Amino acid sequence: MNAVIFLFFFAVNVQMLLSAEILAGIPWGIFQTLPAAYASEVCPVVLRPYLTTYINMCWVFGQFIAAGVNRGSFQRGDEWSYRIPFAVQWVWPLPILIGILFAPESPWWHVRRGDIAGAKRSLQRLTSPRDRDFDPDATIAMIQHTNELEKSLTAGTSYLDCFKGVNLRRTEIVCGIWIVQTLNGQNLMGYFAYFCVQAGLPEIHSFNLSLGQYALGVLGTIGSWFLMSAMGRRRIHLLGLSGLFTLLIITGSLSFAPSSNNSAKWAIGVMLMIFTFVYDITIGPVTYSLVSELSSTRLKAKTINLARAGYNISNIVVNVLTNYQLNDSAWNWGARSAYFWGGTCLVCLIWAFFRVPEPRGRTYEELDLLFERRVSARKFRTTEVDPYEGQVEVREDRVKE
Repeated sequence: MNAVIFLFFFAVNVQMLLSAEILAGIPWGIFQTLPAAYASEVCPVVLRPYLTTYINMCWVFGQFIAAGVNRGSFQRGDEWSYRIPFAVQWVWPLPILIGILFAPESPWWHVRRGDIAGAKRSLQRLTSPRDRDFDPDATIAMIQHTNELEKSLTAGTSYLDCFKGVNLRRTEIVCGIWIVQTLNGQNLMGYFAYFCVQAGLPEIHSFNLSLGQYALGVLGTIGSWFLMSAMGRRRIHLLGLSGLFTLLIITGSLSFAPSSNNSAKWAIGVMLMIFTFVYDITIGPVTYSLVSELSSTRLKAKTINLARAGYNISNIVVNVLTNYQLNDSAWNWGARSAYFWGGTCLVCLIWAFFRVPEPRGRTYEELDLLFERRVSARKFRTTEVDPYEGQVEVREDRVKE
């Protein structure tokens, strides 16, 4: 990234800029897929949702900083108005690189390669030596048992294995969860400043309000941590989609107000700010928790790679459609495009109701058996499993903590 930013900064034409974008896409693709897999493997079950959903907050922090940098350079009339935002990106890679050099490898990765000593060293680095209740050997035994269980349920770790047997369902769910992020209307959040300008607000103030929008996103992600301690991932996901669908219908309805009605235009902007908060307290962060928990440990990296590739492909389609919908010289739908995304959001809600299970409080061993026994997504929360006896007992009166 440090090298590619030079191309951005010194670009003299659109061809050079495009080349930089393509080259940057390679490390960006790696950055998009590795954190969820790594975070889910280096922390205990109780902390797993917090560390994985923190990824969403990092995205929001990045958007907030980008909006601030653009706000600061917006009024410049020279070449530095675009060179400064590129140059600011040099601030991040070096300290992140230094931190990664000291980060331990995943103990799950060591076990899958038969390096038990390496797994123990990683666990010792990931835990406090003052914690006398922690037994690294017992944890390694659990990891080994999970790994052997998955090997017995489905052999192989190639991309083709993601589409075989029970892994096909897990791949479908993980890919679907990430594609839901693009089809629920979240693309309209990126056009908040555009709607503010339409409402008659000066461009500089539109940037200021964008900072407030992303600040709400940060608060929403923090709020999701409290929600997850009281509610399951599945319930948050379904409630989030229901809320977004409602907001999209309201936003589309406001577009029928006369063009002279500035209050309706402001109301559209308010709806998008509320949409951002609802998205970042539900769908945005919980997606990272779900995709890291619902893929098998042996195929986690490959499943997440496939899911993120599906996300990026769908995002290309969604962004192209949104530009046609909002552009005055194209379809010129304006805020009525919210109806279209309300329809796709409803489809996502129906799919999630029948397909997205509840992984809250489950170990990877328990999840493996639940998928192997083809337990319905709606019964994941109330199904008892014993990974060491291989028995499954369904009890409708149980709430998993």
